[in-house]
Amino acid sequence: MEKIQHNNIKVNGINMHVAEIGEGPTVLFVHGFPELWYTWRHQMLFIASKGYRAIAPDLRGFGDTEAPPSATSYTAFHIVGDLVCLLDSLGLDKVYLVGHDWGAIISWYMCLFRPDRIKALVNMSVVFTPRNPLVKPLDQFRQIFGDDFYICRFQR
Repeated sequence: MEKIQHNNIKVNGINMHVAEIGEGPTVLFVHGFPELWYTWRHQMLFIASKGYRAIAPDLRGFGDTEAPPSATSYTAFHIVGDLVCLLDSLGLDKVYLVGHDWGAIISWYMCLFRPDRIKALVNMSVVFTPRNPLVKPLDQFRQIFGDDFYICRFQR
């Protein structure tokens, strides 16, 4: 793991912590909740050993990446924007995208908003669920899983 390099890169108005290793086609790993780049450390080392460049940021508000104080700064548009700015900052046109949990949701949105930046997508643990404009996601979670569902509990 000592070969993994760490940088802070200015993206979309915040400083983003980014871990990376390797050279070649790029794989962008997007962590879940409550995780960090560290979730991907084993996959990054393996991917790099196979001739790829592995990049794993701490998303907005996580780990060593800045956390804007306003909840309105955490929309899918902001977070996807952060990732697009990260690709721009690193001079990357297209990447292989890998997401897990919350990162899978963000990865789905990245593919929807900016398909021109994605070569392929691998998502784990979260299937694509189109947004229902008639129901707020939090209300739907409460209805299905109850108030003790972790997403509902963290709202307080």
